Amino acid sequence: MSSTPGIDAAIERSGLVREAFETARTAHAGQFRNGAEQIPYIDHPRIVAERLARQGFTDEVLAAALLHDVVEDSETEVEELRARFGDPVADLVAAMTEDEAIEDYERRKTEHRRRIAEAGDEALAIYAADKLTNLAMLRDAYREKGEAVGEQLSVPLDLKVAVWEADLDTLFEQTPDLPLVREFADEMVGLWGDRVSGARASG
Repeated sequence: MSSTPGIDAAIERSGLVREAFETARTAHAGQFRNGAEQIPYIDHPRIVAERLARQGFTDEVLAAALLHDVVEDSETEVEELRARFGDPVADLVAAMTEDEAIEDYERRKTEHRRRIAEAGDEALAIYAADKLTNLAMLRDAYREKGEAVGEQLSVPLDLKVAVWEADLDTLFEQTPDLPLVREFADEMVGLWGDRVSGARASG
């Protein structure tokens, strides 16, 4: 797992962040990233939260980052989180939770992107950190396994890239000064090269 001194310090300092981490660790117990058993799922929200800790976000945002996949990936409901962590955390997790009732991948991502844009800067920051972390993990997997990684994706790679480009468009429109957005853009160009237009990332 990547070094996470910022979120580790927040877990040590803040009861809210500590409880969020323990809740996420329990919810994701036994889960692994993309079927790769060497990467426990909890590493993902921990790194997302670390990126936000480095940017000085509040404990509520860090807690929501740690919990952002809990509703999608476990039996936990948003209202349970609301009772335990309060409205700000629960509202951010709700914004980060995709509507699984929408079966079509592109439609589901488009609807989610719209809700994130409406949810405000803190939700957009978690969203950017999440996308950046996904890309960085995929980059590392490509370095290790090459093109075989593409066969493990749930949808075709070109579709994923198109969705990520649309995510990047939204982030540049809504919160262009957030450093995480620039990092996301740089990661896109660095990883995909001529698969992406590069226009937004270069300027």
